[in-house]
Amino acid sequence: MTLGFTMVLLSACKKPAEPQAAPVAPAAGKPPVTAAKAEKPALPPLFRDIERRTFQFFWDTSNELNGLTPDRYPSRPFASIASVGFALTAYPIGIENGWVSRTQAVERTLLTLQFFRDLPQGPQREGNAGYKGFYYHFLDMQTGLRYGTWVELSSVDTSLLMMGVLFAQSYYDRDDPREKEIREIAEQLYRRVDWNWMAKRKPLVSMGWHPEQGFIEADWKGYNEAMFLYVLGLGSPTHPLSDDAWTVWTRTYDESWGVYEGQEYLATGPAFWNQYSAAWIDFRGIQDEYMRNRGIDYFENNRRAAYAQRAYAIENPMKWKDYGENVWGLTASDGPQNTTQEYRGEQRKFRGYSERGAGLHSNFDDGTIAPTAAIASLPFAPEIVIPATEEMHERYGEYLYSSYGFLDAFNRSFEYDIPLKRGRIVPGEGWVSTDYIGIDQGPILAMIANYRNGFVWNVMKKNAHIRKGLLRAGFTGGWLAAKEPEARPTPDEAADPKEAEARAIGTAESRANSATVPEAVDPAPDTKPE
Repeated sequence: MTLGFTMVLLSACKKPAEPQAAPVAPAAGKPPVTAAKAEKPALPPLFRDIERRTFQFFWDTSNELNGLTPDRYPSRPFASIASVGFALTAYPIGIENGWVSRTQAVERTLLTLQFFRDLPQGPQREGNAGYKGFYYHFLDMQTGLRYGTWVELSSVDTSLLMMGVLFAQSYYDRDDPREKEIREIAEQLYRRVDWNWMAKRKPLVSMGWHPEQGFIEADWKGYNEAMFLYVLGLGSPTHPLSDDAWTVWTRTYDESWGVYEGQEYLATGPAFWNQYSAAWIDFRGIQDEYMRNRGIDYFENNRRAAYAQRAYAIENPMKWKDYGENVWGLTASDGPQNTTQEYRGEQRKFRGYSERGAGLHSNFDDGTIAPTAAIASLPFAPEIVIPATEEMHERYGEYLYSSYGFLDAFNRSFEYDIPLKRGRIVPGEGWVSTDYIGIDQGPILAMIANYRNGFVWNVMKKNAHIRKGLLRAGFTGGWLAAKEPEARPTPDEAADPKEAEARAIGTAESRANSATVPEAVDPAPDTKPE
């Protein structure tokens, strides 16, 4: 079946989602109240196709000899340890849907964990994949060693890897020698991460370390994607963070709490800040002290964030092409180019790979929409995500939807005849990425699975380390109140470069590097980070 015919068929099968009222910000002085939820909208056939194609990204592009997953494809300059974490989560989703056999997934997972276990670690600049249990952000796709001297030992990307490792530990629970070995190696990998060493300015955790310069000066402070980092650090049985780590982490939340686009929430900008931790952790009904005082949970917070992004697109203050109620989604993604061009009589700044967002903090908008920003919000606000996904597929699918689902991003307003570092200009349609990015593909797949039956969440609830980390962070209520974690559910539906260019891509995508240099995004190919 051709791709064009598939898209026509899927469009014909669309079923509109039931409308649902947006959450409303509470009146001043009153605690926020969670909006009443309507009946769960059914997913149209398009989402099954997105799932299958997105799963195939991880299965097809990962190195069959060592399990490493590329940061992006087809560029594929190097492996991303965060992409590996999402790949380890993707394989069981493939099992549950009948896309791969359990035997195949066990073999791939065991190979991956064995490879990471055996990679050399040490403080030397070269010849290692990591140090103190942490791994370098980008690794050579073949050798697994640090890709270059500009690559940092990354605390958050190691954490994304470990979320996948612990997910595998909990999923492969059979009395089989290979599954037992998966569980044992997962434990070894997690136990050797020295969170206290990375907490240079205790109790906060540094964004990373270079053997050339030492610890990165920026620490992980709330509110952003690093919630899972502190959960992992607090849950460690060998090198745990101190008891006050979560309290200090949340101490800066008030800088982000406020009313934005009619919603009262932690109004940070990029969508992935709300999605990464929630891809594995079910925040419905569990609260830490901060959220108890606010009267909501993180799930409701993330729901409001999705509605705020949509409201921003409807308002469209910068007058970008096509923004509206069903075309929205700002997150970290590819973009057309680092350049300043005239748009509607004004000088506008555009970026290549960069964080984009709409909120009280971390705002940047150059007209670039990333489908993952909306799709990975599916569990939070299906009534607005489903129509957005369908409309982006219907309107732009001819050039935006391909072998592995949605390409990373597009910009209908960027039609300038200038050299591009990545992506292409579609005549009359604007710029579109030509790559898939692993850390944007992963949340799409995990969140669709969570919406269908809570699959990823329920597997992770069985993991004692995650449970311990949440409890030490002060979370109570909901599923944490149960004596035993919930069992894994059954499916609810039938299965059906160059070195310079690579360095530029990697530096742009490294949040740790950009944290210390304002707007250090997508540098020129001949710019080597110091």
